[in-house]
Amino acid sequence: MQPDTHATLPATGISPAKKTTKKLTILLELVQFVRPYKMRVFAALAALIFTAAIMLSVGQGVRMLIDQGFAQQSLEQLQSGVMFMLAVIALIAGGTFARFYLMSWLGERVSADIRLAVFNHVVTLHPSYFETSGSGDIMSRITTDTTLLQSIVGSSFSMALRSFLMLLGGLMMLFATNIKLTLIVLISVPFILVPILFYGRKVRTLSRKSQDSMADVGSYAGEAIEHIKTVQSYTREPEEKASFYGEVEKSFNIGRRRIQQRATLIAGVIVIVFGAITGMLWVGGSDVISGKISGGDLGAFVFYAILVASSLATISEVLGELQRAAGATERLVEILQVESHILPPVENAVPAASLPAEIQFDNVTFNYPSRPDLPATDKLTLCAEQGKVLALVGPSGAGKSTLFELLQRFYDPQSGSIILGGTDIRRLDPKDLRQQMALVPQQPALFSSDVFHNIRYGKPNASDEEVIAAAKKAHAHEFIVTLPEGYNSFLGAKGVRLSGGQRQRIAIARAILKDPHILLLDEATSALDSESEHYVQQALEELMRGRTTLIIAHRLSTILHADQIAVLDQGKLVELGDHQSLMANCELYQRLVALQFKHLQA
Repeated sequence: MQPDTHATLPATGISPAKKTTKKLTILLELVQFVRPYKMRVFAALAALIFTAAIMLSVGQGVRMLIDQGFAQQSLEQLQSGVMFMLAVIALIAGGTFARFYLMSWLGERVSADIRLAVFNHVVTLHPSYFETSGSGDIMSRITTDTTLLQSIVGSSFSMALRSFLMLLGGLMMLFATNIKLTLIVLISVPFILVPILFYGRKVRTLSRKSQDSMADVGSYAGEAIEHIKTVQSYTREPEEKASFYGEVEKSFNIGRRRIQQRATLIAGVIVIVFGAITGMLWVGGSDVISGKISGGDLGAFVFYAILVASSLATISEVLGELQRAAGATERLVEILQVESHILPPVENAVPAASLPAEIQFDNVTFNYPSRPDLPATDKLTLCAEQGKVLALVGPSGAGKSTLFELLQRFYDPQSGSIILGGTDIRRLDPKDLRQQMALVPQQPALFSSDVFHNIRYGKPNASDEEVIAAAKKAHAHEFIVTLPEGYNSFLGAKGVRLSGGQRQRIAIARAILKDPHILLLDEATSALDSESEHYVQQALEELMRGRTTLIIAHRLSTILHADQIAVLDQGKLVELGDHQSLMANCELYQRLVALQFKHLQA
């Protein structure tokens, strides 16, 4: 039995905010995306109706060829019939071109709009949503599911509508041609509808499972590739291959069952439909021999019967595609229905830029959604004075990083409040609040782009000169100019082409460029060598002057220059003071400093 190397990977990723229906009516949710292009829809429908009407006239062309051309042995009548057929074929080709182009364009456009809508919504959601939703599953919905809808809107929907029109028109022409033979064909209709309804429900269920399974495959592969160095360092390639094989086979088996149901449905419809046509041919052939109907009538009737049969077969096949589309639409609607827990105030929002940069944590208690029984902060009260440096120290799990996340309002505390300049931050627009801050995390987040883009992320409208000046202050300019294309050099996914210290200095340059009122430094110099740390520390000291700064501190050099040091443990404030007072009065702080000295001596 292979070990579960990805035990924490969520099975389905997303917990819907609102349960959606699993019926085909869910496809009505797509109307809002189609509505802006109604003129193109009307043009496509006009082309479709035109083509369907012309196609029905082909049966009359068949009648002319047989009764007036073949039966009367008239070359002139035969020529007229052939010319009529050629004209009809040309009109069908023109109408089909217009329908196909317009519907395919609509499919591409609607698919792109849905991708934009889902992505634009996802990036506004509260971070706790992503604690229980796998990024691989979200990406699967944005890419795979929208691609499926592109095929449905651009192709399958028009095929279904065309086949439906052909079915109705063909039935009308059948009745007009011969009522007795039409009744023979219609006897088979109930036998067709029953398997369509029965198997269609099974196909819909399996389609949803198949799409969820594919999302799991993508999540697993993405996680393994993201941590490829760890996988190879621990020589876990065989186990990862075996586990991924299991995920792929699971997805394949679900897909195989779905295909089996669809194939059974299509095969059953074909047997019933063409069996009915065969019976009709026997009866019709007998009537031609006995002189009750002409050969042209039978030929036209056969054409319309085949048209009706093929339309039914197409509808049964497209119905399976629509079932898959219903599953994809359901998955996308689930995301769009998720409401963010972090919202700006409905009215009377206070402009954050006008507030003093003084921060107060007032009796704050907070539990992460994924750990509801374990408080990350417990009735914590703490103040960071304007223009001063507050260092946060404590063992792992003390709540230091949680304070940063609460201050940026990625989460709201269950009780207590966080106050900026005398105003509860819940009265501020989250975007406005975060604009006043710059975060330099211990593990910097770099994007798959060039140096300019990564530094300019802190100030999108900054000039190249401003970016370069910020890089110089962060002691990053020296290594940037040695890169193959300087500031235009591509850094790879997550900045993989840079060393840890270089990535850290890019992140510091980004914060310097933003020029915020509040600095949040998660031991921003921890990844630097001694020489680089010296220069960057000087740049940070210059940047911190006159700004409120919170530092998660691990190094003694960072602690010493802080105006105040807050010692945290298990989400509570143990002691507050400067280095000297804490060394005299706080046992936990003494132990942390002793461990730091031991580390330095080692």
